[in-house]
Amino acid sequence: MHIFKNLKIALIILILTSGAHIETKATEECFEGVSRSIFKFNMAFDDLILEPIANGYNKLPEPIKNGTSNFTSNIAVLLSIPNSLLQGNISQVGHSTGSFIVNSTVGILGIFNPAEKIGLKPYKEDVGQTLGAYGVGPGCYLVLPILGPSTARDSFGLVADTFIDPFAHVTIRENELFGISGNDLDYFSVKGTTAIDFRADNSKNFDSLEKNSIDLYSSLKSVYLQDRENKIRNSIEDQDEWGNLDN
Repeated sequence: MHIFKNLKIALIILILTSGAHIETKATEECFEGVSRSIFKFNMAFDDLILEPIANGYNKLPEPIKNGTSNFTSNIAVLLSIPNSLLQGNISQVGHSTGSFIVNSTVGILGIFNPAEKIGLKPYKEDVGQTLGAYGVGPGCYLVLPILGPSTARDSFGLVADTFIDPFAHVTIRENELFGISGNDLDYFSVKGTTAIDFRADNSKNFDSLEKNSIDLYSSLKSVYLQDRENKIRNSIEDQDEWGNLDN
């Protein structure tokens, strides 16, 4: 498919321009002053908007919370399928595809998660992880407005994700797939709900990290980078929701 061809070309360009090595070196701070300023803005946004919404979300009945989390996770699996294929991980392609089909049908659009009960456990994969699997180093560490911690590689990956994610194609790119189409509102509603669900699930973890960190900026940086390395290695730790600071 031309999508995979374009991504392969982009991958080659990224490797050549970044001087990436197979051995991932310590991530450098290329824009620390700017990143710390953006981090302060993000913390203010969290205090004023995201945390209060997350606290309200936590008061919802458990079945509603679980159904919402299952639904957004099921949609996220769509991005894992092409990335697992690009990584040559056929086993994960099977798990991801099977999980999406079972949960979207038997699980009623992903509200329930019967796939997990029959042993289908897809990893969450994205283009940043795929680049890492090819040996592309993280490059400069930076903080993005609202989106939070990232690296040069993962920021490139965020854009590339929208080119291979089927959900992005039928929403923000307004293409029809199997008779299904959507719009920008559908895409950003799901992404926003995913962020709220994650923030709500980890309220205690964030509070603990904030209280016990001498430098919260550095602490979150460390957690994020370790999480990304775990995901690239497909370590079992990448199934821990506290680690998903990039989602």
